[in-house]
Formats: sequence, structure tokens, C-alpha cells
Amino acid sequence: MANTHIDIELRGRFKLAIFLTAITFLAEVIGGFLFNSLALLSDSAHVFMDVSSLGLSWLALYICAMPATETRTYGWHRSEVFAAFINGVTLLFVSLVIFYEAYQRLISPPEVKGLGTMVVASVGLAVNIIVASWLKGHKHEDLNIRSAYLHVVWDAVASVGVILSGIIIYWTGWFVADPLISIGIGIIIIPGAVKIIKESAHILLEGVPREVNIKSIVEDIKAIDGVQGIHTLHIWSICSNIHAMSAHIDIEEKASNRRGEILELINRKLAKDHHIFYTTLQAECNGCMTSQLFRTIEHKEHGH
Repeated sequence: MANTHIDIELRGRFKLAIFLTAITFLAEVIGGFLFNSLALLSDSAHVFMDVSSLGLSWLALYICAMPATETRTYGWHRSEVFAAFINGVTLLFVSLVIFYEAYQRLISPPEVKGLGTMVVASVGLAVNIIVASWLKGHKHEDLNIRSAYLHVVWDAVASVGVILSGIIIYWTGWFVADPLISIGIGIIIIPGAVKIIKESAHILLEGVPREVNIKSIVEDIKAIDGVQGIHTLHIWSICSNIHAMSAHIDIEEKASNRRGEILELINRKLAKDHHIFYTTLQAECNGCMTSQLFRTIEHKEHGH
């Protein structure tokens, strides 16, 4: 019941965050054109990605709660990973657009109205701080929420940069500050975007979860009384915080009557020490002619 309450609260905050961020986006677009500020327009592009990111994250919260079906036996949990991947790619695209526009302005710096830029960016910063505070407590729950949180945090930093450019322009008239700050915004976007893309791609490609130690898992399983060996091991993530595993467990002949007990002990060990709760374990494999720990999966397999 507590988790349900948290989910409802989080969804409500997401909806309000989307609304506030959308208002900020419109304000920065209008302000960017009115005050001729590339830094403000660059930040508005990032804010637009925030709106998309928060929207995808909010949608994923609902989709992930949908039950498994005949065509989606794992449910829709991986949608949050896909949403995170899209967010990361769009962030990279935005940074490239910012670099291009900033280069054009460095060659021929146009006049920028510093005071208006400061005011609009300050509103954006306030909204980003509010939304980031809402998401901070949930950022470790899954990759999707973490990517949305990073979007907002980077945008808050970008808003500070835009405010600084407005101050510099207002007091010195040095219009080059605008494209320089824009380049800085593009630079701070890239590391977070690359990290999100790498993490989500690793899950989508069914890589072994980074926090999982395969050697330790194998040793723990072999240490259980009655286990002779393990092969055909596969470990992957369904989404950022749900891991799964399948394996063939070779059980000693004298312990064959304890197969159910042994598999139960393995499952408990995996859940308690390795946080793997979804397992498919096959006790003894008379049809397998391999003892490889990691068996190569052929595109077409016969005779197994």
C-alpha cells in the first residue's frame, strides 16, 4: 500500500512538473526571440527536452504498471529503459545544435538584451530547482527517473549560465558572452547524455548488470551442498532495477532426490546476496552436451 501511495504521489508531481516546465519553455522561447539571446534559446531547447523527458518518464510509470500479457510476458518494464535511451540521444542532438548556433554568433555577435535574459532565466532556474527537489528522492528507483532528474539538474546549471551571460552583457555590453555561455551549456549536457545512453543501451542489449559479480554468483552456487557445477548461465536486466537469471545446475547423483530443496536454496541465495529475484533454473540437463559456463546462442539450434 505504501508503494502505491508513493507511485500516485510521484505521478502527481510528474504532471505538475511537466506543466511548470512547459510554461518555462514557452517563456524562454519568447524571451529568446524578444531579447535576441542564443543562450536563452539554447536553454529553451534543453527545457523542451525536459518536457519530453518528464513526459516520457510519467508515461513510463503508467506503462510499467501494466500486467504481463501473452505478447509481453515481462510486462512493459523495459519501456522505462527505452524512454531513458531516447532522452539521452535527444540531449546529444540538442548539444550539437547549440554548438552550431554558437559558432555562428562567435563569428558575428549580435546585440543581446541582458536584463530581459536575466529575468526569464531566473524564472527557469526557480522552476528547475523545484522540479529537481521533487525528483531527487526517487532518482535511485529506476534509470528513467534518474535520466529525467539529470535533465532538470543540467538545465538548472544551464539557467545559471544564462543568468551570468545576462549580467555580463548588461554591465559590459560584451555580446560574445552569449554564445560562449551557450557552448558551456552544450558541454555540460554531453557527459550526462552519454552516461544515460550507455546505461540504457547496456540493458537493451541484455548485458550483465554492472553491480552483479558473476564470479561470486558461481562460487556461491557451487558452495551449496549437492551442486556439482553450473553451465549455460545468462544474467540480464529486465529494467534498471529488476534483474533476471537462467542457468543449468548440475546436481550430484546422490543428491538427486533433493533437487527442489537445492534449487530453493539457490534462489534464496541469489535474492538475498545478489538481488536477483527472477530466475529460471534447470536441475540436471541430460540433453545438454556442453559444460560451458557461457554458452554461445546460435541463430538456429537443432537437436537440443
